Amino acid sequence: MSDIPPPEVIRTKHHRVACDGSGQVPPALGHPRVYYVIDEALGFVDCGYCDRRFVLEGGPADEPQAS
Repeated sequence: MSDIPPPEVIRTKHHRVACDGSGQVPPALGHPRVYYVIDEALGFVDCGYCDRRFVLEGGPADEPQAS
């Protein structure tokens, strides 16, 4: 794993997530929709296209949000 932080972190309550790269860009400018399953031992999964990180809320990778 790299010391460089992911460009975007999305916290979720679901083990299965989908990513199409949209959000900050229109969906047409994103990437093909891909589906991932978050490993409970890691608590996160990174998108292979856009490096967006999906973190399972309450999992081992979940860090408290700064206020």
